[in-house]
Amino acid sequence: MTQRQLKLGLVPTGVGGPGDSNRWLDTDIPVDASVSIDWYIDVVRQAEAAKFDLVFIVDSQFITANSPPHYLNRLEPLTLLSALAVATSRIGLVGTLTTSYNDPFNLARRFASLDLISKGRAGWNVVTSGDAGTAGNFSLPEHFDYDTRYRRAVEFLDVARGLWSSWEEGALVRDRATGQFLDADKLHRLDHRGEFFQVVGPLNLQRSPQGEPVIFQAGDSDQGRDLGATIADAIFTHAATIEQGQAFYADLKERAVRQGRDPDQIVILPGFSVYVGDTDAEAQAIEHHYRSVDQSFDQALAEFGRPFGWYDFRQHDPDAPFPAEALEHAKSSFYTQAKKVTNFALAQGLTLRQTVELLRAGRGSPFVGSAETVANEIQHWFEERALDGLNVHLGHPAQFKRFVQEVVPILQARGLFRTEYEADTLRGNLGLTIPASRHHAPSAHRDAA
Repeated sequence: MTQRQLKLGLVPTGVGGPGDSNRWLDTDIPVDASVSIDWYIDVVRQAEAAKFDLVFIVDSQFITANSPPHYLNRLEPLTLLSALAVATSRIGLVGTLTTSYNDPFNLARRFASLDLISKGRAGWNVVTSGDAGTAGNFSLPEHFDYDTRYRRAVEFLDVARGLWSSWEEGALVRDRATGQFLDADKLHRLDHRGEFFQVVGPLNLQRSPQGEPVIFQAGDSDQGRDLGATIADAIFTHAATIEQGQAFYADLKERAVRQGRDPDQIVILPGFSVYVGDTDAEAQAIEHHYRSVDQSFDQALAEFGRPFGWYDFRQHDPDAPFPAEALEHAKSSFYTQAKKVTNFALAQGLTLRQTVELLRAGRGSPFVGSAETVANEIQHWFEERALDGLNVHLGHPAQFKRFVQEVVPILQARGLFRTEYEADTLRGNLGLTIPASRHHAPSAHRDAA
């Protein structure tokens, strides 16, 4: 049996994502980092040199003036990833695209194009869009309700995968001697007619070296977890403690088994910030400093409304009891997250200020300390099945460099993380089986270099 290997992803959020309103003030970060291809190429090449599995580009399509700086002004994922594809050679390229505000044919073709441009390194983070305001940017009077969004996502993925199976191996003959370009018997229409989509096909693009893009998913509700267990190759999530990580890990793997899937074919990748110092005390001081300067209470309060459909909590006295009525505004937004926050605040009898401050404090990382301490903790989480790998949030550049230069070599020396890429494709490096086309017999082999 092959030894289980840790996976690493990079999450670059430029001038500052959620909770990092003032990160752009760091002079190591270009003020235009979120729209600078040169900046992205530099940091992704650093990750590739360290043998990271992937870079993950987050996205949404609705903003307010209270959105984090990176969200206000950032490059479209597939355009960005296509540029990164020709500036790198081995690292996986994962982008967030919504099933709620796209059509399957266009998105299947765009991801298949990235997959071919990158020679099999594309990944799709499938989302249903939590920002209810997005509907207003797509000529719709209101956002899809929760159940509709998930039914649409399941059908969307089924159509996309059907389109990616349009071509059998050998369909493109390209024989100049005989003059035959195509074996028409190996090109297949889809002829899908479903609840949301009617798609004829076939896709006008061949399969990539990894068969099809790797499917990522993130969702913590029962519906979200079921969706991930059903359709995903990898899961993005969050865990504040190792116990939370273990519970989520076990739950997702069990749901996958109930779907008739091999649980080892789903990779669990929670996201974390990492803080490295010469000593544990120094690292803790670094984390405390950045968390105190990267966002004020007023900025946190303004951003706090996002999971509640951008409800404006500033209209309330922050020292009064938490306003439970805000939950009504989250019905078409990030409802699971908003409900957890509301239930906790009410159960604890918290004020609005206390709730915001506790959530800010709860964003603290379990991976803080000297390089040895951080490596020990990552190994502990990995061996105790709280994760298969982690997505490292690229916050302050100096900290990411310390992680790459000091922590990663320790993990490599312990045999937990690769020293060279095993494969040429994202699917191969994640240890995932190539999915068979729907028009030929399943393959049990794994992609390899």
